[in-house]
Amino acid sequence: MSRLPIPTSIVTAPAAAQPMLEAVKKQLGSVPNLFRLVANSPAALEGYLGLNAALAKGALDARTRERIALAVAEINGCSYCLSAHTYLGKNVAKLDDAELAANRHGMSNDPQADAAVRFAVKVTNNRGHVTDADLSAVRMAGYSDAQIIEIVLHVSLNTLTNYVNEVAKTEIDFPVVQARSAA
Repeated sequence: MSRLPIPTSIVTAPAAAQPMLEAVKKQLGSVPNLFRLVANSPAALEGYLGLNAALAKGALDARTRERIALAVAEINGCSYCLSAHTYLGKNVAKLDDAELAANRHGMSNDPQADAAVRFAVKVTNNRGHVTDADLSAVRMAGYSDAQIIEIVLHVSLNTLTNYVNEVAKTEIDFPVVQARSAA
Protein backbone atom coordinates (compact mmCIF):
# COMPACT_ATOMS: atom_id res chain seq x y z
CA MET A 1 0.00 0.00 0.00
CA SER A 2 1.23 3.46 -0.89
CA ARG A 3 2.46 5.69 1.94
CA LEU A 4 0.92 8.69 0.19
CA PRO A 5 -2.69 8.67 -0.99
CA ILE A 6 -3.37 7.77 -4.60
CA PRO A 7 -6.70 9.06 -5.90
CA THR A 8 -8.72 6.00 -6.87
CA SER A 9 -9.94 7.55 -10.11
CA ILE A 10 -9.74 10.70 -12.17
CA VAL A 11 -12.86 12.13 -10.49
CA THR A 12 -11.40 11.69 -6.99
CA ALA A 13 -8.23 13.59 -7.95
CA PRO A 14 -7.99 17.34 -7.32
CA ALA A 15 -10.15 19.21 -9.83
CA ALA A 16 -7.19 21.05 -11.37
CA ALA A 17 -5.49 17.72 -12.13
CA GLN A 18 -8.49 16.01 -13.71
CA PRO A 19 -8.05 17.38 -17.28
CA MET A 20 -4.39 16.34 -17.24
CA LEU A 21 -5.31 12.84 -16.04
CA GLU A 22 -7.95 12.62 -18.79
CA ALA A 23 -5.21 13.44 -21.31
CA VAL A 24 -2.99 10.70 -19.83
CA LYS A 25 -5.88 8.23 -20.11
CA LYS A 26 -6.45 9.22 -23.73
CA GLN A 27 -2.78 8.75 -24.54
CA LEU A 28 -2.08 5.55 -22.55
CA GLY A 29 -5.53 3.96 -22.34
CA SER A 30 -5.38 4.04 -18.52
CA VAL A 31 -3.98 6.22 -15.74
CA PRO A 32 -1.12 4.44 -13.97
CA ASN A 33 -0.70 4.95 -10.23
CA LEU A 34 2.29 7.28 -10.69
CA PHE A 35 0.16 9.87 -12.49
CA ARG A 36 -2.69 9.70 -9.99
CA LEU A 37 -0.17 9.96 -7.13
CA VAL A 38 1.52 13.03 -8.59
CA ALA A 39 -1.95 14.51 -9.23
CA ASN A 40 -2.13 15.22 -5.48
CA SER A 41 -0.24 18.34 -6.57
CA PRO A 42 -1.70 19.59 -9.84
CA ALA A 43 1.34 21.88 -10.22
CA ALA A 44 3.71 18.91 -9.89
CA LEU A 45 1.66 16.90 -12.40
CA GLU A 46 1.69 19.79 -14.85
CA GLY A 47 5.46 20.14 -14.50
CA TYR A 48 6.11 16.42 -14.88
CA LEU A 49 3.82 16.07 -17.91
CA GLY A 50 5.23 19.21 -19.50
CA LEU A 51 8.84 18.08 -19.26
CA ASN A 52 7.92 14.56 -20.37
CA ALA A 53 6.03 15.89 -23.42
CA ALA A 54 8.81 18.32 -24.36
CA LEU A 55 11.48 15.63 -24.17
CA ALA A 56 9.36 13.25 -26.25
CA LYS A 57 9.74 15.79 -29.09
CA GLY A 58 13.51 15.87 -28.65
CA ALA A 59 16.35 14.33 -30.60
CA LEU A 60 16.56 11.06 -28.63
CA ASP A 61 14.45 8.20 -29.96
CA ALA A 62 11.97 6.33 -27.77
CA ARG A 63 14.19 3.25 -27.53
CA THR A 64 17.11 5.25 -26.14
CA ARG A 65 14.80 7.06 -23.72
CA GLU A 66 13.55 3.71 -22.38
CA ARG A 67 17.10 2.38 -22.11
CA ILE A 68 18.08 5.39 -20.00
CA ALA A 69 14.96 5.04 -17.84
CA LEU A 70 15.82 1.41 -17.08
CA ALA A 71 19.43 2.17 -16.19
CA VAL A 72 18.47 5.06 -13.91
CA ALA A 73 15.67 3.11 -12.20
CA GLU A 74 18.05 0.24 -11.46
CA ILE A 75 20.68 2.57 -9.99
CA ASN A 76 18.05 4.32 -7.87
CA GLY A 77 16.47 1.04 -6.79
CA CYS A 78 12.97 1.96 -8.00
CA SER A 79 10.95 -1.19 -8.66
CA TYR A 80 7.89 0.82 -9.76
CA CYS A 81 9.85 2.53 -12.54
CA LEU A 82 11.70 -0.66 -13.47
CA SER A 83 8.35 -2.40 -13.81
CA ALA A 84 6.82 0.42 -15.87
CA HIS A 85 9.83 0.87 -18.15
CA THR A 86 10.37 -2.86 -18.63
CA TYR A 87 6.76 -3.04 -19.80
CA LEU A 88 7.13 0.03 -22.04
CA GLY A 89 10.54 -1.06 -23.28
CA LYS A 90 9.23 -4.47 -24.27
CA ASN A 91 5.78 -3.54 -25.59
CA VAL A 92 6.22 -0.03 -26.97
CA ALA A 93 9.92 0.43 -27.76
CA LYS A 94 10.22 -3.27 -28.78
CA LEU A 95 13.43 -3.92 -26.85
CA ASP A 96 14.25 -7.61 -26.44
CA ASP A 97 15.01 -9.31 -23.13
CA ALA A 98 18.78 -9.21 -23.68
CA GLU A 99 18.63 -5.46 -24.27
CA LEU A 100 16.44 -4.88 -21.22
CA ALA A 101 18.93 -6.82 -19.11
CA ALA A 102 21.86 -4.87 -20.56
CA ASN A 103 20.09 -1.59 -19.84
CA ARG A 104 19.54 -2.59 -16.22
CA HIS A 105 23.31 -3.19 -16.04
CA GLY A 106 24.00 0.30 -17.39
CA MET A 107 24.82 -0.55 -20.97
CA SER A 108 23.26 -1.41 -24.32
CA ASN A 109 23.85 -4.07 -26.95
CA ASP A 110 23.48 -1.33 -29.57
CA PRO A 111 26.86 0.46 -29.89
CA GLN A 112 25.34 3.92 -30.43
CA ALA A 113 22.83 3.61 -27.60
CA ASP A 114 25.53 2.13 -25.36
CA ALA A 115 27.33 5.48 -25.26
CA ALA A 116 24.14 7.29 -24.22
CA VAL A 117 23.26 4.75 -21.53
CA ARG A 118 26.80 4.68 -20.14
CA PHE A 119 26.84 8.49 -20.04
CA ALA A 120 23.44 8.52 -18.28
CA VAL A 121 24.84 6.08 -15.71
CA LYS A 122 27.82 8.36 -15.08
CA VAL A 123 25.53 11.38 -14.69
CA THR A 124 23.33 9.44 -12.25
CA ASN A 125 26.12 7.89 -10.20
CA ASN A 126 28.15 11.10 -10.04
CA ARG A 127 25.18 13.44 -9.58
CA GLY A 128 26.14 15.35 -12.71
CA HIS A 129 29.87 15.59 -11.97
CA VAL A 130 31.12 13.99 -15.19
CA THR A 131 34.61 14.39 -16.60
CA ASP A 132 35.78 15.90 -19.86
CA ALA A 133 36.57 12.33 -20.95
CA ASP A 134 32.95 11.31 -20.25
CA LEU A 135 31.68 14.13 -22.47
CA SER A 136 34.23 13.31 -25.13
CA ALA A 137 33.17 9.66 -25.20
CA VAL A 138 29.50 10.44 -25.75
CA ARG A 139 30.36 13.03 -28.41
CA MET A 140 32.68 10.57 -30.19
CA ALA A 141 29.76 8.14 -30.36
CA GLY A 142 27.93 10.75 -32.44
CA TYR A 143 25.78 12.54 -29.87
CA SER A 144 25.27 16.26 -30.37
CA ASP A 145 25.32 18.81 -27.59
CA ALA A 146 21.50 18.96 -27.80
CA GLN A 147 21.29 15.20 -27.34
CA ILE A 148 23.71 15.33 -24.41
CA ILE A 149 21.48 17.90 -22.72
CA GLU A 150 18.49 15.63 -23.36
CA ILE A 151 20.31 12.65 -21.83
CA VAL A 152 20.92 14.73 -18.69
CA LEU A 153 17.28 15.82 -18.59
CA HIS A 154 16.09 12.22 -19.04
CA VAL A 155 18.28 11.26 -16.08
CA SER A 156 16.64 14.08 -14.12
CA LEU A 157 13.10 13.21 -15.19
CA ASN A 158 13.58 9.56 -14.32
CA THR A 159 15.26 10.37 -11.02
CA LEU A 160 12.25 12.56 -10.20
CA THR A 161 9.80 9.69 -10.71
CA ASN A 162 12.13 7.22 -8.98
CA TYR A 163 12.23 9.42 -5.90
CA VAL A 164 8.48 10.10 -5.88
CA ASN A 165 7.74 6.39 -6.14
CA GLU A 166 10.26 5.44 -3.49
CA VAL A 167 9.03 8.08 -1.04
CA ALA A 168 5.43 7.01 -1.61
CA LYS A 169 6.13 3.28 -2.00
CA THR A 170 3.71 3.44 -4.92
CA GLU A 171 1.82 0.23 -5.52
CA ILE A 172 3.11 -1.29 -8.77
CA ASP A 173 0.40 -1.56 -11.42
CA PHE A 174 2.58 -3.17 -14.12
CA PRO A 175 4.04 -6.68 -14.26
CA VAL A 176 6.44 -6.49 -11.31
CA VAL A 177 10.19 -6.23 -11.81
CA GLN A 178 12.24 -5.88 -8.64
CA ALA A 179 15.26 -3.62 -8.47
CA ARG A 180 18.38 -5.44 -7.34
CA SER A 181 19.02 -2.78 -4.70
CA ALA A 182 19.22 0.95 -4.21
CA ALA A 183 22.65 2.44 -4.86
